[in-house]
Amino acid sequence: MRALIQRVTSASVAIENSVRGSIGKGYLVLLGVGQDDAEQEAELLFNKMYGLRIFEDERGKTNLSLADVGGELLIVSQFTLYADCKKGRRPSFTNAAPPKQAEQLYEYFVSLARERVAHVATGEFGAMMEVSLVNDGPFTIWLDTDEL
Repeated sequence: MRALIQRVTSASVAIENSVRGSIGKGYLVLLGVGQDDAEQEAELLFNKMYGLRIFEDERGKTNLSLADVGGELLIVSQFTLYADCKKGRRPSFTNAAPPKQAEQLYEYFVSLARERVAHVATGEFGAMMEVSLVNDGPFTIWLDTDEL
């Protein structure tokens, strides 16, 4: 699994010009599922993300986690994180999981988040979505379970 995590002061996702979910201070998580991923990867990725200390403490040091600051999550499915651009000019997405598997693991990841985070918003799997955010920092982290 792959996640692009952006520390935000606010973020939202809209579908057909209607806001589906929004958050204040926390993480916008763009989540991609690969062909070989299973619940184990979802758990590994969530735990790593949840424990990241990327919020500033009173001295300006990135020393606080999402839990420490009472942060919120907006989780958006993003199969394009598995784009392979090695050949030609059109990306290949063959490394992304098939939709049924990807949706199941996306929903599992969201359920893990809802167990530990007070406010979790989502997009809609497979929908055309418009994501808006105010990046805090900016501060963006890339996580890939193949590298954790």
